[in-house]
Amino acid sequence: MNNGRPFNTYFDHTLLKPDATKEDIKRLCDEAKKYSFYSVCVNSCYVALAHEELRGSGIKVTSVVGFPLGMMESSAKAYETDKACEDGAEEIDMVINVGALKSGDYAYVHDDIAAVASMCYEHDAILKVIIETCLLTDDEIVQACKIAERAGADFVKTSTGFAPLPEGSGKATNGATVHDVKLMRESVSSNIRIKASGGIHTLADALALIYAGAGRLGCSASVNIIEEYLKSNK
Repeated sequence: MNNGRPFNTYFDHTLLKPDATKEDIKRLCDEAKKYSFYSVCVNSCYVALAHEELRGSGIKVTSVVGFPLGMMESSAKAYETDKACEDGAEEIDMVINVGALKSGDYAYVHDDIAAVASMCYEHDAILKVIIETCLLTDDEIVQACKIAERAGADFVKTSTGFAPLPEGSGKATNGATVHDVKLMRESVSSNIRIKASGGIHTLADALALIYAGAGRLGCSASVNIIEEYLKSNK
């Protein structure tokens, strides 16, 4: 990368499928160690396993919280955060309550994020807030980013990759886009970083999102992307 940052450190190597097994998680961790990715991102039930598998490697464990819908009670999100951090998570990717945002209940959205941010602060954990861009208009994306920053987020993140595209939305993907990443970058201060996730399959995808302003990438295709990168730089 021309900014001097090693390319592999952009990746949260991700496995969030509902049928992921313990062996799948172990394989994910082995791949992360092989390529020195920044973190692995797993569902909270697998945090302790991933933490043990990565012990001594320097690779962090990221846990999703309130995933993938974000529609559970704030207290449940806070509890899941607390338990995940106790199990070894150093970063938390939480899903906002999209329905509350679209209803204009910004105070609820703020307090929902703040409940998780407070728990992250207690554990010295990083908080990434998933705003689910495919379900939002540009104005709603801006609003969600500003609320997340006020509520204590360290990152705003594009997508879960699980949300269906709304009919007639005009969106091309339920994952990250250059347009949305640029808009998110413009909507927050330099203190807040951007994580792009969902639909990142190729080196070209990854580089386009980094150049648009993403400081982290959530990918299940991390190995293919890094292999493509290494071949192109021989």
